[in-house]
Amino acid sequence: MTDYILSEVTLARYKRISTASIATQLYKRGLRNQFIQGVRPVSKKAENMVGQAFTLRYLPAREDRNTLDVFRNPEHPQRVAVETCPPGQILVMDARGDASAATAGSILITRLQVRGCAGVVSDGGFRDFEGIGELDMPAYCAGPSAPTNLTKHEAMERNIPVACGGVAVFPGDVLVGDGDGVMVIPAHLADEIAEVCSGMESFEAFVLEEVLAGTPIIGLYPCTKEENQKKFENWQRERGQ
Repeated sequence: MTDYILSEVTLARYKRISTASIATQLYKRGLRNQFIQGVRPVSKKAENMVGQAFTLRYLPAREDRNTLDVFRNPEHPQRVAVETCPPGQILVMDARGDASAATAGSILITRLQVRGCAGVVSDGGFRDFEGIGELDMPAYCAGPSAPTNLTKHEAMERNIPVACGGVAVFPGDVLVGDGDGVMVIPAHLADEIAEVCSGMESFEAFVLEEVLAGTPIIGLYPCTKEENQKKFENWQRERGQ
């Protein structure tokens, strides 16, 4: 667990920052494995998914433990996770990268949306894929999968360190999701990365304008020519940045 609380300023910054920019800044700090592999957005959303991680770990299902009767238990870990993931946070599910059965469906994920959660990420499958895609809340998974979670997954611990898509996710880490996928940012770096990336996004917008205008990429990206640095500074001033 972490005492870090995502501020409104940092959250707003991440809403505008690409996962690619975040990956570059984490790489510069020696963190090269923070992109959750094998998951994709169920549907495109107008803005990034941003929130802190609340986790659920699945084990491989064992047939004598995973009959439909387990859902009669009011303390079933999957259901409890849906009802206790805090508003503004993201439910992250560790399904060992196995999408041959669902880890949740549209009813449970609708419940997360109604409760004010910021998103859901699973390296397993989702059932009712189209229904989930119609929700306002962002959702990421490894693909559609009709079989119930009990077929392959037994929900176990909540809010512990997990692996999702090959990435270690600790409760309270900051997740940012866009059309490319999901980055995991260690909580202690979240504010710093957001601040640096905000400037990086501005520079890349300038670079794109220059490239479209015919400027050669050498000496522009990365910026190794003083003339390009001066052009960028003028570009910033013109836009009040």
